[in-house]
Amino acid sequence: MFNLISIKNPLEQVEGFYCGGVHVGLRPSNDPDVAFIRSDALCDVSAQFTTNRFQAAPIKHFFRYPKNFQTNFLLMNAKNANAMTGERGIADIDTIFQSLPSDLSIQNPIMSSTGVIGYPLDIPKITSAFEKFDFHGKNSKETARAIMTTDTFEKQIGFRIELSDGNYFHIAAIAKGAGMINPAMATMLCFIITDADIPKEDMDTLLKEATEHSFNRISVDGDTSTNDTVMLLANHARAYYDKRAFKEALNLITKELSMQILQDGEGATKVVAFEVKNATTEAEALKAAKNLSNSLLVKTALFGEDPNWGRIASTIGASGISCDEEKLQIYYDDLLIYSAQSPILDAKKEAQAMKIMQQSSFKIICDLGMGSEDATCYGCDLSYDYVKINADYRT
Repeated sequence: MFNLISIKNPLEQVEGFYCGGVHVGLRPSNDPDVAFIRSDALCDVSAQFTTNRFQAAPIKHFFRYPKNFQTNFLLMNAKNANAMTGERGIADIDTIFQSLPSDLSIQNPIMSSTGVIGYPLDIPKITSAFEKFDFHGKNSKETARAIMTTDTFEKQIGFRIELSDGNYFHIAAIAKGAGMINPAMATMLCFIITDADIPKEDMDTLLKEATEHSFNRISVDGDTSTNDTVMLLANHARAYYDKRAFKEALNLITKELSMQILQDGEGATKVVAFEVKNATTEAEALKAAKNLSNSLLVKTALFGEDPNWGRIASTIGASGISCDEEKLQIYYDDLLIYSAQSPILDAKKEAQAMKIMQQSSFKIICDLGMGSEDATCYGCDLSYDYVKINADYRT
């Protein structure tokens, strides 16, 4: 048995870790734009990265370390993705790390960046953060705010996990993401830290599973970033670990953060679960659910609160999975809006469907009637504000 207890300012509660964020002028506002996470002890590292073929320089830099390397320092910056910058982008990271204070005994530092693609890092501004950081302090909120781009709120969550014998450990995370969100690994940044004594092989397995069932199941706009990163750092400061408890906490953290990203989707007004049921295979159920969460026509119908089931059916048919219009049934929450026997929305049913679509969250259930496999993905609507935000993203 175990208890998961939610903790405030979560990064601050994990033993042996320090964190903070400062403003160095990368943003026009006074909000923090460079942040760090540091550990007293070396950490095991597990990570999942973007499937975009043009991976950003920080990811390429990460893979230049030996397999199963350890680190005790993570540096993050906003407003510049350091992507499509070639060898210079990687060299700039090394140049930045050369300015880190020597008394911290930093080994194998990692960098993660988010922002505009195609521009070199402003090295003087970023390294000026090293004079401003309190490397022995803890500020979870400022760390989370420093990695925001078009996000409207910081995203952080954590748990103290109390075991039946009275021992405990912590796990905490921050994330950013509001645009370029597509279920193709994890179109966002997420950094998870723990003081649990977790084996490295469990880190790799559990993080991959958690990512697949959370960040890989969401879509704001169907675009996959060059910088996507989900990273787990474990410093083993607490000599305790329970795999079942850790797995449950990690799954809760990644699911909650993925839902926060959808809620904060650029211009989004509602979050929708796309549940595909009774497909011939799980892979086909997942493919249909992902296509629904990505469809621009579906997203605009959600924004307009138009119960046009034709867009749902068309997207399923176009996905190439096994399906039959005579067997298909489509529900908005518990309201059946399409079956072959009842394809026409009368005035009463249309009014009921519109009322459901006016909610901030609801489900669209597609029963294929072809087999017994299910999958669910999550999406949001696409509004006028999304276009406004991205039309002048660089400015």
